[in-house]
Amino acid sequence: MANEIAQMQITLTNTGKRFNREWIFRGLNFDFAAKQKYAITGSNGSGKSTLLQVIAGSLTHNEGTVIFHEDQLQANNNPSSPANFQHISLAAPYLDLIEEMTAAEFLSFHQSFKPLSITIPEALQIVQLEKSAYKQVRYFSSGMKQRLKLAQAFFCKSPVLLLDEPTTNLDSDGIALYHTLIKNFTQEKLVIISSNDQQEYNFCEEVIAIGDYKTS
Repeated sequence: MANEIAQMQITLTNTGKRFNREWIFRGLNFDFAAKQKYAITGSNGSGKSTLLQVIAGSLTHNEGTVIFHEDQLQANNNPSSPANFQHISLAAPYLDLIEEMTAAEFLSFHQSFKPLSITIPEALQIVQLEKSAYKQVRYFSSGMKQRLKLAQAFFCKSPVLLLDEPTTNLDSDGIALYHTLIKNFTQEKLVIISSNDQQEYNFCEEVIAIGDYKTS
């Protein structure tokens, strides 16, 4: 699929995050290369989602740097800057949908500040929500809501795709859909997945064990 999106690399140098006096991770040095797929793994509460949020810019790191290198931007050590925000898409259990909107309205709203790579009817058809396009999200099942979250993340025209526990609330058909989305819509993207479920990341080129960056 030709999306004609710019490519981005993310470099973490001696990066650390703490809450109060407890370091969640520290001394993390890693290069996330464009068009590659990575997994961040660890037990529940180990900090893998925290690391993903630091990369996304929704949490501020306490030491080190998080630098974005993108072929149309200068290196930027502020992951929460508006320029970087436009180049990142994210699906996570802790992100809420606007339940008063219909599925079509939600994607239209999202598209107003982050362009989609395909049309809204196409997106809803691919995630098998076309029959519910004009139903309010509040009436969706948990699995339908997750499909909509995946649609806004995968079809966003951005070079970086961040996924936190992406098959949450999905049945076997939904999990198969997730793998289809990975296969067909991520060739030009840097993908980083936070998960402790191998079926969510068994296609990744490299795995980061967050426990390797714990301090005593």
